[in-house]
Amino acid sequence: MNNRIDWVRRNCRLLASISEEFRVEQPFAGMTIGTGIHLEPKTVALILTLQDGGARLVSTGNLNTTQPAAMDYLGARGVTVIGQPTRDAAEHGTYLEKVIDEKPDIILDNGGDLFDRFLKKPYGNLKGGTEETTSGRMRLEPLRDELVMPILVINDSPIKQFAENEHAVGQSVLESYMRITNRVTNGQRVTVFGYGACGRGVARNFRAANAKVSVVEADPVKRLQAHLDGYDTPSRERAIASADLIVTVTGNGRVIGEADLPLLRDGAILANAGHFPVEIDAAAIAGSNAVTERVAYEDGVETLRLEDGRAIHLISEGHMFNLAGPRPLGNSIESMDLGFALQARCLEAVARGKVGAESCVVPVPRFIDEMVASSYLDLNYRAAA
Repeated sequence: MNNRIDWVRRNCRLLASISEEFRVEQPFAGMTIGTGIHLEPKTVALILTLQDGGARLVSTGNLNTTQPAAMDYLGARGVTVIGQPTRDAAEHGTYLEKVIDEKPDIILDNGGDLFDRFLKKPYGNLKGGTEETTSGRMRLEPLRDELVMPILVINDSPIKQFAENEHAVGQSVLESYMRITNRVTNGQRVTVFGYGACGRGVARNFRAANAKVSVVEADPVKRLQAHLDGYDTPSRERAIASADLIVTVTGNGRVIGEADLPLLRDGAILANAGHFPVEIDAAAIAGSNAVTERVAYEDGVETLRLEDGRAIHLISEGHMFNLAGPRPLGNSIESMDLGFALQARCLEAVARGKVGAESCVVPVPRFIDEMVASSYLDLNYRAAA
């Protein structure tokens, strides 16, 4: 794994250039940054970049995506790593509590978990921070009047939307599906729940792999967009009943549950690519009275045999399967380099006081988007010269 982490760090050219700058300017000198984000090779590169800026890092992971080798790598380099890989939400919650107990000056959040816990155990030195996801933004928006500090939402950057969500998530979901199942995509009927940036990327990549793609989207405007993009937009019931594969990527709550079992065709595969493991109610489905047999395979696939003889297949127990399945690789290095450069620059802006309390749960400032975009293009042109 260390070789893979080293490979990732070598290919995160934006973060490497920011690290060089941070080592000189020390924007986080004397500060503690608390992070609750997937601990895998690409986040290692981000965390060590922040450390190069003078920060003390206290880090924990997310549900079912923490990779032990990443923890070891960070720990060996002076990062305080809390917890271990877990699928237990309560256990994960204790790790988040321990990060907050360290009273970080800045928070790097992923899903709103740390800021939510800060409000339950407030302290005086928190300057603000970042939130990575749409799920976290929706969770924190109603809390603006309580937070009253700069919190920049990385997912609302146009760069994050098109570079990581649309392009990279679509690629990683397709790659993970093919690697985990070793199943053909050609001619298969794929239903994608959600047509935000991530859903668009997933739908496009499966269509490019010769699948027949349908989209289910609650927002009629986005559903129209999917229709005009050439996808079938049938009723929810028809889309479920016809699917060989269902991918949920809405960023919202439960999408598929026990009540949908009668609709699913024999051999249907269920996979979630949303941040939280709630879009597929895996526990209710697996625990249904209609399930007579459960067979788990080493490749992260579980087969549920129903009383009428149908078989339903569940990938990674409903967790984010492109980062929680076997040999998880997640999104491409370059896309995460862009997204994490946004993170580093936004955290720097909070540390230096370039954004104030009026920037509470708002998108990345335009000047940071422009800085990151220009830097990425300059590095690529320089490499090609």
